[in-house]
Amino acid sequence: MPQYRAILQQYWGYSDFRPLQHDIVTSIGSGKDTLGLMPTGGGKSITFQVPAMAKEGMCLVITPLIALMKDQVANLKAKNIKAAAIYSGMESADIQKTFDNCIYGHYKFLYISPERLSTRLFLERLPQLDISLIAVDEAHCISQWGYDFRPAYRAIADLRKLLPGVPVLAVTATATPKVAADIQLQLQFEHPNVLRKSFYRPNLSYSVRHTEDKLQQLLRILNNVPGSSVVYVRNRKKTKEIAEFLQSKGIKAHFFHAGLPLSEKDTRQNQWKEGSCRVMVATNAFGMGIDKANVRTVVHMDMPDSIEAYFQEAGRAGRDEKKAYCVLIYNNSDITQAKKRITESFPEKAFIAEVYEKLAYFLQVGVGSCMGSIFNFNLGIFCKNFKLPLQQTHHALKILELAGYIEYHDELEFKTRVQFTCARHQLYDIRLHPLAEKVMGAILRSYTGVFAELVPVDETTLADHAQLTHQEVLQGLIELSHEHIIKYIPHQKIPCVIYTRGRVDTKQLVINAEVYDNRKRRFVERIDAMVGYATDTQHCRSQYLLSYFGETNSASCQACDHCLRSSSKPADVASQIKAILAQQPCSINELIEQLSFKQSDTVETIRLLLDKQEIIYKDQRLFLSRHEL
Repeated sequence: MPQYRAILQQYWGYSDFRPLQHDIVTSIGSGKDTLGLMPTGGGKSITFQVPAMAKEGMCLVITPLIALMKDQVANLKAKNIKAAAIYSGMESADIQKTFDNCIYGHYKFLYISPERLSTRLFLERLPQLDISLIAVDEAHCISQWGYDFRPAYRAIADLRKLLPGVPVLAVTATATPKVAADIQLQLQFEHPNVLRKSFYRPNLSYSVRHTEDKLQQLLRILNNVPGSSVVYVRNRKKTKEIAEFLQSKGIKAHFFHAGLPLSEKDTRQNQWKEGSCRVMVATNAFGMGIDKANVRTVVHMDMPDSIEAYFQEAGRAGRDEKKAYCVLIYNNSDITQAKKRITESFPEKAFIAEVYEKLAYFLQVGVGSCMGSIFNFNLGIFCKNFKLPLQQTHHALKILELAGYIEYHDELEFKTRVQFTCARHQLYDIRLHPLAEKVMGAILRSYTGVFAELVPVDETTLADHAQLTHQEVLQGLIELSHEHIIKYIPHQKIPCVIYTRGRVDTKQLVINAEVYDNRKRRFVERIDAMVGYATDTQHCRSQYLLSYFGETNSASCQACDHCLRSSSKPADVASQIKAILAQQPCSINELIEQLSFKQSDTVETIRLLLDKQEIIYKDQRLFLSRHEL
């Protein structure tokens, strides 16, 4: 253990581990397969990074979060630790170069997405990699009992057969007892070995607000709690609408979703992390692997599909262990929409078969043909042509993917590609704008083969070499293209369908129970649990969440809206009513929404204050009386 502490001190600057970190590091360091259950922000990465530094060879880190990969690789490099990443969307040449670096360059960490584990290239290079430890992040994704099951994770079991004797550390922040048991089964643990820390976060205050005016409620929350915030919504359109609403009220806000250009994502993410943007309004695409300690509020404007998703997203608040607030705002229509998502996510099997057949007509795929074939695919056009409902069709395609018939990618990423259309000697006679000149020089210095074929290039690399901004590089590439000096294919994301087996006759299509019936039942259970959390008026919010994860003996938190209501005294209610009305008059309903007390206590106290003439009621609004001002 002194060796681990020395490494921790040398590279991370900490004198000692947190209690559970110590236990996990000791366990995996002794060669035991280990499952670590740690709350969000609990310092999971250190539990595999430190023991990996103490071992000969390299640690293979499997994670689906590209943002996390890039952040951790950058952080390790800043500590002079050799690390690299391989993820979906990388070009073959870049992957080969990365493997060469790992094999011959004494790298300590290789981060890889689960989809890459089954590729021919990875399996060919695997025997050359000196792997001494496998770390599996977001390990709940390997379990069909988990809320975010990903079939690609199942390849890890095959990986273990190829790397006998190499210990596995699996970590997750969201696992019920059933999921924890299944993770160990799927990862083929030699012996059960779960190390857990209570998911209880004493600095977090959970609350639920029921209101028909969500925007005003959000505004009140942000005005009452200063500091950095994340606001989660379910669709891309709402991110923009709410961000613009907050901007109109003088709050610095950005919106974020998966459809934004990569450069824009990076810019907005950095502005939020640095504090120049206070509020990020986002879909669940934001925050995965983003490390920002001082988030004071996480607000959900829409109801998530599961307690696991809510707990993980809310858990991004208060990682600095200071007071932070997690608020769910809902109305009656949210419950209706949650129930509707069941039928959208699990359309009838007959409809799934219909989608499979019409997909073949659309792509002109005959029975028994096209195994391994990739087709560009526009879901909107497909649904319009066949008059199919968009959401149900999307989920039908995902079920067909789980059943092993196709792969359906919403957005398959392709890098920017460049090829010179003139000979090298001709470049000396060309007069260009200085910006384009710099970009051209950076291409020539950074890449080979650009005169022979289209070569994938990275705009960030070009920006570094040319000492330009990302936007200036794009302007330079466009100018070079307009001058017919290069052929330029911009970075793009293309939706596609891949037939993973030859098309079968629709009558032979089989959607088994594990893919459909069992998953649907588990989805319904998660929706019911989430609705239960929102509508529950009897239990401590923290206790409700912890019991879902198997912690049944936790004490009440004394900080959630329910606990505060239960412990409230008339004097407390009266003082808060007066404090709110001292700022501005408001209606009775507005007052109730701003307070964390029982509605009956609030209404009774309003009556009492009216009787005492300490407040007055006029034009359907409550005012503080003059002698109280």
